[in-house]
Amino acid sequence: MGELKSPGKSFEISKWEVWEAYQKVKANKGAPGVDKVTLTEFGEDLQNNLYRLWNRMASGSYFPPPVLAVEISKSHGEGTRILGVPTVADRIAQTVVAAHLEKQVEPMFHPDSYGYRPNRSALDAVAACQTRCWKANWVVDLDIQKFFDSVPHDLIVKAVEAHTDARWVVLYVKRWLTAPMQLSNGSLAERNRGTPQGSAITPPTQWVTRA
Repeated sequence: MGELKSPGKSFEISKWEVWEAYQKVKANKGAPGVDKVTLTEFGEDLQNNLYRLWNRMASGSYFPPPVLAVEISKSHGEGTRILGVPTVADRIAQTVVAAHLEKQVEPMFHPDSYGYRPNRSALDAVAACQTRCWKANWVVDLDIQKFFDSVPHDLIVKAVEAHTDARWVVLYVKRWLTAPMQLSNGSLAERNRGTPQGSAITPPTQWVTRA
């Protein structure tokens, strides 16, 4: 991948970070975004595609494309919800930022926090509940209705700023929050609040608001 860091760039983002992010995105698979470029097609010119992405991120000139809106049914027939599907390149860029935030925020979480954390799953939460149901006869169930759809952007940005001094992380989080969503009819919907579910950057923005 060549030199890891370039002193001529605005931000200290290494090519290795972009490469590792690509490996994670590749392992997670996923559908193409608005540009209709699949992971296979992205990989056909991998070196140039990753270099172009790194160059733009490191120089501060990376602007995310619109997020593709995909409507899916909720469980138990409770209507539908909208997933936001970024392009392959944008998922890689988001994963670079997510990895940085994870290092800062992960050590701060309570041991009983399971959502969106590495090496933890819903099954781990179920196992903890199964063990504790023999010790207590009550449970507290809380849910913030439409949290992903309605969380104010300024609060997310403020929380991110509290957990990192990397200017490039804050810059790109702001750009992702306001990137438009492309609807099924091809029109673009502007966003001034909320963060689309389905993108790599959504979990970190929830981490920092909970940490």
